[in-house]
Amino acid sequence: MTKKSGKKKKPSKKSGTQKTQLKKAVSGLLFLIVLVMLAGLLAHQLLLRRSSIQSSGPSVKSLAGKKKVHKPPVYEIYPEKEIHYKKSIDRPKPTLTKKLPKVAIIIDDIGYDKKIAEKFLNLDAVLTFSLLPHSLFQDKIARKAHEKGFEIMLHLPLEPLEYPLVDPGPGTLFTSMSPDELIIQLNKNLDAVPFIKGVNNHMGSKMTTSSTQIYQIFSILKKRNLFFIDSLTTSKSLCKPSARLLQLPFAQRDVFIDHFQEPDFIRKQIKLLIRIADKHGEAIGIAHPHIITYNILRELLPELQKKVQLVPASQIVRIPS
Repeated sequence: MTKKSGKKKKPSKKSGTQKTQLKKAVSGLLFLIVLVMLAGLLAHQLLLRRSSIQSSGPSVKSLAGKKKVHKPPVYEIYPEKEIHYKKSIDRPKPTLTKKLPKVAIIIDDIGYDKKIAEKFLNLDAVLTFSLLPHSLFQDKIARKAHEKGFEIMLHLPLEPLEYPLVDPGPGTLFTSMSPDELIIQLNKNLDAVPFIKGVNNHMGSKMTTSSTQIYQIFSILKKRNLFFIDSLTTSKSLCKPSARLLQLPFAQRDVFIDHFQEPDFIRKQIKLLIRIADKHGEAIGIAHPHIITYNILRELLPELQKKVQLVPASQIVRIPS
């Protein structure tokens, strides 16, 4: 009998090569699948981000040529503390005559609520209406106010410190804009609202502290023969020295009338406005299109008109000395 050999057959080189190639192919396929999944996730995130930016950005025209409808922006972001500043430098000296001091009341944030705007337009009082650009009813309200002899301003949205948590709305000027972007958007805003005589800022606690960009804004306003009223949403505002440098007709807000929606508070603010006007000969109050503001203003108008002369905002602005 012959003995069987105890040696096992060695695997051929060919079969070993095939297994190696198969492993490489499987590894490559898995790597490709992972890459495709990562690319898909990245593309999804980019689309979400783009959609978010577009939804919070300024108004644009759709393919059909119609403007997108925007929700009314936040009315204002008020300073945490009342801002006090020296007014006597630019205010006229009180006279000994019985002439009533001048008061301008600006109704801000007009353009999104046609009914409340009509209520203010029907008051027997001289008011100034400041309209937000690219708002839903800006043209109708501006034309009706113009027909009734009211003065019209542009309520210019400027970047606040709270952005992007708070969006000032369509047409906002941002500190991140280049000079060309800023001027193009500003001109679009100025052209959007008809019959404007001047401008005041909507929000802007960040933009109004940027001297270079305020110079750019004011240079355009000066070319268009418009005045500027600082809503004074920050004590660090550089609007006044900028207006002085460019010799732009200018004024500052004295009183926010209705930043607390309480009847007694609004009455108190209107009385404060009268006291400031008595002391300095003139004053500027800013109110907003709230029904409670309308009701209190209508209630106090007889008393108000006995103590002050209500005038358009343009009668109080002057080039800062």
